[in-house]
Amino acid sequence: MARESMEFDVVIVGAGPAGLAAACGLMQRAQQTGLELSVCVLEKGAEVGAHLLSGALLDTHALNELFPDWRKRGAPVTIPVTREHFYMLSSPQGGLELPAFMMPRSLHNQGGHIVSLGKLCRWLAQQAESLGVAVFPGFAAVEALFDKQGAVCGVLTGDMGVAADGTPKSGHVPGMALRAKYTLFAEGSRGHIGKSLIDRFALDRGRDPQHYAIGFKELWRLAPERHHPGLVVHGGGWPLGQNGGGFFLYHGDDGLASVGLIVDLNYRNPHLDPFWEFQRLKHHPLLARHLWDGKRLAWGARALTKGGLNSLPQMILPGALLLGCDAGTLNGARIKGIHTAMKSGLLAAEALVPALAAGRRGDRLNEFEELMQDSWLHTELKRARHFVPALHKFGPWAGGALNWLSQNLLGGRLPFALHDRRPDHAALKPAADCPAIPYPRADGVLAFDRMSSVHLASTGHDEDQPCHLRLTDPALPLRDNLPRYDEPAQRYCPAGVYEVVKEAGQPAFRINAANCVHCKTCDIKDPAQNITWVPPEGGSGPNYSGM
Repeated sequence: MARESMEFDVVIVGAGPAGLAAACGLMQRAQQTGLELSVCVLEKGAEVGAHLLSGALLDTHALNELFPDWRKRGAPVTIPVTREHFYMLSSPQGGLELPAFMMPRSLHNQGGHIVSLGKLCRWLAQQAESLGVAVFPGFAAVEALFDKQGAVCGVLTGDMGVAADGTPKSGHVPGMALRAKYTLFAEGSRGHIGKSLIDRFALDRGRDPQHYAIGFKELWRLAPERHHPGLVVHGGGWPLGQNGGGFFLYHGDDGLASVGLIVDLNYRNPHLDPFWEFQRLKHHPLLARHLWDGKRLAWGARALTKGGLNSLPQMILPGALLLGCDAGTLNGARIKGIHTAMKSGLLAAEALVPALAAGRRGDRLNEFEELMQDSWLHTELKRARHFVPALHKFGPWAGGALNWLSQNLLGGRLPFALHDRRPDHAALKPAADCPAIPYPRADGVLAFDRMSSVHLASTGHDEDQPCHLRLTDPALPLRDNLPRYDEPAQRYCPAGVYEVVKEAGQPAFRINAANCVHCKTCDIKDPAQNITWVPPEGGSGPNYSGM
């Protein structure tokens, strides 16, 4: 069956904040200059927002630039931050609240809004479509296309209706070639194609390795007397201790609250289980007093890119740009990435429209780099560049004190450079050298098991399709990872995808790909970098539409 092809001026991969801001910005600028553009946005989720997960606190800076009248347009941004507190927990029962003056200025959230990223991006998709953008949910871009000069010239979407053995099923539809003068990759953290392009074009040469965390989020309906719209609670310390990360609790609208934990993926103890760290966190009285008598409605997990400016690869390559978390524009000092992702999309639109008007295609958009350097986005990232390395090197207390000095007194500057040049996957110690971590059982009240959580992620895959979690060496998990690290995939995967089981009395490594919530943690944390995440059939995966 022949593969069909479609032509566009710009193809955008990913209907998140970066991709949709770019799409809207492109059409706005084109209309202002009288340029006719064809723009499409591909989204691998079944609907826009299905794969988006964030706390989320929104800085409206980029939204104000994109749609100054966003309130009149009905943007789902309605709950301003009214109160905020920061705690350092010392034990399962103890801790202390840190006064505002002790916090790095970057962690203050006055003027921010509590939002659902999924709802925000569905609204952005509506704005994009009203401007003439074609938005295609349920289609996964699986690889970049290249012209004879080696420039990116579009993407290939995945086949639909392929059996697990690779043979076509009834109703098989080959993927399409979507060709473009320029392609924007906004796939989110650890984007599959973005990762391959960084390698192919050595975009990270001279940069620190990228750093990541896994973020968990649950959506709860609180008892009415416990719900306080606009309340923000952040914290660190227990249960992670010297491991990097922190927790959040945001009271939104309609009696809902978001609670979550972020665990840095440079942790050393292979016995650590990020899923269970989150579940036991909720028993701390600080969080339990909010959640008690409430009902858990949804659960999800997603990696986030947090290395900052020191780890940011080149974002320009022939015929394409990397945007948002596909590159790593999250501001770690503020724990915010929505507004920075959107700004990267707006800068892409600003660079692209004059290039397209001049008849260019497939070249390097060097003007994007110039616009980036002169933008408030670069200023933010430069000010925050020491924040994550300080925490990685010195821990939450000493690193936090250094960040207070840097952010509050020195404007993000330090008299010395801070870097973390060890990749997250290389941080694990042998299991025999680390203490086991006892985790309590799920009680079904505040703490829940993996499978009931995966059920709430509404994840769905046709089980008769090729496995999208590929092992370079299928023997390695049992041969190397099991004896050295007690095969950490059993624990770092939040969804129970990886298991070591007994078959005929011998250990076997099992991949339950249908459980996958597309968090990408396995692609990041596997100590041998033996696992590669690739997109399954379009429309597969979680559905975080209410998150």
